[in-house]
Amino acid sequence: MKSEIQLFAVVGAFFAVVAVGYGIVTDWVEPVGWVALFLSAGLGFMIAFFLWNTARKLPFRPDDDEDGEIEQAEGPYGTFAPYSWWPLWLAASISLLALGLAVGWWIVFIAAPLVALAVVGWVFEYFSGEHAI
Repeated sequence: MKSEIQLFAVVGAFFAVVAVGYGIVTDWVEPVGWVALFLSAGLGFMIAFFLWNTARKLPFRPDDDEDGEIEQAEGPYGTFAPYSWWPLWLAASISLLALGLAVGWWIVFIAAPLVALAVVGWVFEYFSGEHAI
C-alpha cells in the first residue's frame, strides 16, 4: 500500500499548495475556491491516513515487499465473457429507444421490446448454446 499512500499524500499536498496560491491570488476575498481546495486537500490526506493506518495492521502485499517476486502477485483473475453479439444489439436497441424519446413516442413502443430482448439475451447467454455452464 505504500504507493497508494504516497499517491494520496501527494494529491493532498498538491491541493493544499494550490489552495494557498489561489487564496493569495484572490486576496482571500472569494472563499468558495480556496475552501473547496482545502477540503480537497483534507480529503487526500484523510485517505492517505486511512490507508497508512490500515497498512500497519495488514501483512505486506507482494507489491510492497522489496524482495518479492512477480509470481507472488499472481492469482485467479476470474472468468471473462466469451465473444458475444448481445452488447451490440443492446446498444442498437437503446439507441433506437433514445431516438424514440427525441423524435416520436411511437418509436419507443417498437424499441422497448427490443431492449428487453437484448437484455434477456445478454444476461442468459451462459445458459444455452456453445458457452452454457
